[in-house]
Amino acid sequence: MDNRFGDIEIFLSVAAQGSFADAARVLRLTPSAVSRSIARLEKRLGVTLLRRTTRSLALTPEGISYRDRMSVLIADMVAVEGSLGQESQDPRGLLRVNASPSFGVECLIPVLPGFAERYPAVTVELTLTDSIVDLVEERADVAIRIGPLRDTRLRAKKLGHSRMMLVASPDYLARRGTPERPDDLDAHDCLRFSFRRSVDSWPFRVGGRVVQKPVEGRFFGNSGEVVRRMAVAGCGIARHGAFHVAADIRAGRLVEVMPDLNPGDGEDIHALYAAEDRAAARVRALLDYFDSVQLFTS
Repeated sequence: MDNRFGDIEIFLSVAAQGSFADAARVLRLTPSAVSRSIARLEKRLGVTLLRRTTRSLALTPEGISYRDRMSVLIADMVAVEGSLGQESQDPRGLLRVNASPSFGVECLIPVLPGFAERYPAVTVELTLTDSIVDLVEERADVAIRIGPLRDTRLRAKKLGHSRMMLVASPDYLARRGTPERPDDLDAHDCLRFSFRRSVDSWPFRVGGRVVQKPVEGRFFGNSGEVVRRMAVAGCGIARHGAFHVAADIRAGRLVEVMPDLNPGDGEDIHALYAAEDRAAARVRALLDYFDSVQLFTS
């Protein structure tokens, strides 16, 4: 019997998992059954989709194209079938959400219990990572992005804007003094990020114009959450989005530094989703829920 849909599902799982064995475990099949399915699919298409070696597995250019197009078609089919059935009235199913650890911990986790109570038939899978994941490849439904948008294939819903601010712990300022002008930072440890898009200067509004002050320090962190914790621990002065440090400021663990010189810059925060997912009730429900709650401090 021709089981084209099953072969496509198996191929997409192999592409997502990166190995026959892992795909077999997810699909609850044997590795040999997965291998036969891929061979059958490649024979029908007349192209090689996967290049296999003893240690690795990679998609060929044809495999990448087939994965991207089939992911869209299957997601669209699921959305259409769902819209004809109960899902159009009652959101249900698995909802995969991806966000950075800082936004997930500070903003999403506090409101997800309310979402779960409102939509009991929806199962939420929350993944927190500072890596920019491909929604199609990772099979995520919604991803929260902070800063400039780069993936034009996706639709975006703006959740708000969060200003940047300098913060430090009261203990650190008591030991090292409170800076009053940008040049005072030369005598301080400034907490910086170790990933490639980090910058080595901070902006300030001085005399009606914005100036960039080079900063240095003895500590680096590979994520916003790491740098926030280092600031709370008294390791130095950090520059963070207001949403990330709002709770610490309310609790007195951190205080804003040089607020009068804040240039007022910030970052937009968006929820991204694939265009073909616009009909999925569970995605619409989450986006609408974001409108009904205060996700973060701007």
